[in-house]
Amino acid sequence: MTTTYRTEAPAIPLPAARPPLVTRPLLLRFVSMLGSSISFYLLLSVVPLYAQGTGGGGGAAGLATGALMFATVCGELGTPRLVSRYGYRVALGGGLVLLGAPALVLTASSDMAWVVLVCLLRGLGFAVTVVAGGALTAALIPDERRGEGLALVGIVAGAPALGALPLGVWSAQHFGYTPVAVVAGLAALVAVASVPGLPDGERGAGRAVGVLAGLRTPALSRPALVFGASALVAGIIVTFLPLAVASASTGVVAIALFLQPLASTIARVVAGRHGDRHGQAGLVPPGLVLSAAGVLLTALTHDDLAVIAGVTVFGVGFGLLQNATLALMYARVPRSSYGTVSALWNFAYDAGMGIGALGFGLVAAQTGYPWAFALTAALLMAALPVALRDLRTSRRAACPSE
Repeated sequence: MTTTYRTEAPAIPLPAARPPLVTRPLLLRFVSMLGSSISFYLLLSVVPLYAQGTGGGGGAAGLATGALMFATVCGELGTPRLVSRYGYRVALGGGLVLLGAPALVLTASSDMAWVVLVCLLRGLGFAVTVVAGGALTAALIPDERRGEGLALVGIVAGAPALGALPLGVWSAQHFGYTPVAVVAGLAALVAVASVPGLPDGERGAGRAVGVLAGLRTPALSRPALVFGASALVAGIIVTFLPLAVASASTGVVAIALFLQPLASTIARVVAGRHGDRHGQAGLVPPGLVLSAAGVLLTALTHDDLAVIAGVTVFGVGFGLLQNATLALMYARVPRSSYGTVSALWNFAYDAGMGIGALGFGLVAAQTGYPWAFALTAALLMAALPVALRDLRTSRRAACPSE
């Protein structure tokens, strides 16, 4: 069976009365979204600490995080088929249980095999909640306000990371690992109660397309590739900025790492509103150029102002790309394939961050941090022809007579 993908539709003229964005089903979805995010981020840095404290050292900490991310990526690729067979509610509820239940028994054993097993199960659970939940969320947002809605969803999903990540480490140090693990487990399990009130999507509306077919489709692979390139930089900044900047400027790193997600969040909101009115594809090339310019500024690692400005500019570009690429991909498929889009986009995010952190470390060891950042900016610009080609294709489809 051949599946035809839509190119981005022309910007939809605003009707006299726009459909409501925040509805009861979307609010219920926010409950499960907050539950999964809190559960995930509370333990993201705590589990490596727990693994390291069992005597495994830094290798154990890396193994715990590696197992979590490996299972997450694998789960993201397999979830669309699960959603197609069982629907959004079963997949989302099962993902929340897989994310929450293992956390309750994390500290039942300090054996490294047990910790890795818990991480693998939680990684699979998180992947299912992200992909199935993301597809369901997209189905709950009116097409006319897709960009704006995805920006709001990004804020709700990202807010727990700002609080839960540091709170988890602080709480483990003051109250121990077990209370933190139990709270993280309950956050996901309690959210299961919101799932029955959600719609189950449109399982019978059409045949869903697999992830491999999506990767072979330029209308989806091009924006995913561009976003993956920017996610690569996000992984680099989070991992290496504290090492690249002079130790005397640790305050600069803290400011930069605060401004980057703040700038991304603001840019997502702006991109959502602009994209709904003027089309999403036009935002991708500027987002890529801004991202590259920010990385190039960051290469001046001995200039505090340049580092802060560079990371902030990158945040703006990254926020534009986050919203525009996701909205663009959803606009090009039928609702039955929303799971595929969610899986591809999240795979690009997680794989990009992982590859970026690994590859940058190897390059920086040979060139030093400034040149490694400059080469990363050049790598980002190498993706610009892909973004421009996608923009031309989208505009030709919108105006076939031109």
